[in-house]
Amino acid sequence: MGDLIGMVSVLMVFGIPMLAIWTRHQQKIAEMQVTTTAEQTAEKAAQYSSKVQQLEDRVRVLERIVTDKGYDVATQIEALRDQRRVDEGSGVQLDQLQNRERV
Repeated sequence: MGDLIGMVSVLMVFGIPMLAIWTRHQQKIAEMQVTTTAEQTAEKAAQYSSKVQQLEDRVRVLERIVTDKGYDVATQIEALRDQRRVDEGSGVQLDQLQNRERV
């Protein structure tokens, strides 16, 4: 019985401080993981925000194109194609036509 009491007292004297040290160490590790996760989350949020801003800018440009001249652009493209067919049929090269327009 005396040996058991001696072993328990030795464990209490050395075990409790070791448990306290181990607990503090585990707490620091957990805090570092939380900090790292928060930093990664903030970095991803900034990347997503930048990407969203780029997409919003592109949508604004497209909206402006559609609302300013919108469907008229397709008509203008078709008119240019028709003009090109006429010009090709007459045997006049396109660069010659462009030079005539400049003069």
